[in-house]
Amino acid sequence: MTPAERVVWSRVRRKQILGAQFYRQKPIDQYIADFYCPKARLVIEIDGGQHREPEHEKADRARDEIFARLGLRVLRFSNLEVLSHLDAVLERIYAVVENRKNRGSWRGISPGRCSPHRRVPSPS
Repeated sequence: MTPAERVVWSRVRRKQILGAQFYRQKPIDQYIADFYCPKARLVIEIDGGQHREPEHEKADRARDEIFARLGLRVLRFSNLEVLSHLDAVLERIYAVVENRKNRGSWRGISPGRCSPHRRVPSPS
């Protein structure tokens, strides 16, 4: 884990945000999410500087589209953002978890439903 990932993990683990359980390095489809909260159907990605390069941005967009097709919300933060503005990052995570809880999106899916072998149907 990067230093930024360690900081986020220390703040989301053990149900510290609205009692929501987060997992780290969670396989979802062919990807591994940095952090995943099944109750809020939320993926959190902590990105290094290389993610600003065009090829990484394109890959991130494709990844986010697959997560969206699975009904998952994705929040992306840069390492710098986490290390420089941790309170704002945590407030954003809290707000999304709270919003999804209040909207009725607060449901879990079993970890098995997000196996690395699950394939998303192609759009018609």
